[in-house]
Amino acid sequence: MPKQTIKPLLLHAHEAGPNPFKIAMALEFLKIPYDVKMWEFGNDPHKGVLGAAFLKINENGRVPALEDPNTGVVSWESGAIMNYLRRVYDKDGLLGPKSSSEQDIVDFEKWEQFLLTTLGPMTGQVNWYQNYNTTKNEDALNRYREQAIRFYGTFEKQLRRSGGETVLGGSRVTSVDLHFQAWVKKHEFAGLSLEDCPLVKQWLARISSLPQVRAAYKKLEDAPRAGE
Repeated sequence: MPKQTIKPLLLHAHEAGPNPFKIAMALEFLKIPYDVKMWEFGNDPHKGVLGAAFLKINENGRVPALEDPNTGVVSWESGAIMNYLRRVYDKDGLLGPKSSSEQDIVDFEKWEQFLLTTLGPMTGQVNWYQNYNTTKNEDALNRYREQAIRFYGTFEKQLRRSGGETVLGGSRVTSVDLHFQAWVKKHEFAGLSLEDCPLVKQWLARISSLPQVRAAYKKLEDAPRAGE
């Protein structure tokens, strides 16, 4: 659909979770108008992600969720939302695989899935046991930390192969980079160091400096809270 006729999409987010930020980045790259509504953790009926108002949007009670008034589609889970945006709004393949070759498509999907099912969730577990779990559990924390460090090492090796500018190679940013940026940015909060992953450190600095990425973070920072 023509960009000038697109009604703003509504992104539901929380300021502490990485996943809504990657969707905001994609919307910025694709120049799609959007509004943001920030929610709280908890079961407040009007403001909480486990409250009645939000559960009508996402029955799993987690952000991000995305409402598209142009199509009537409601989506949640960041991978599903990202792929929806690419199918519907990224007709030129700006954020997609390097080419239509089967190898490039598989490479795109495998690194996307590596983040969604492995590096991201493992970093999330480290975050939980490092910062939120009320009962200290060093065994669990060390287990998740060791695995997260291993996965960061896997990412470092891929950047060595790809040339280091982007996850998949070349200078063009894809949605895979956006998936990774939102989670790797949280490494310090999780108590993880990038000193043994210099290419990851350089990649993170480069991606984080892009105007679309900075605009996405600013948009969520300034967004109104649910109930306001």
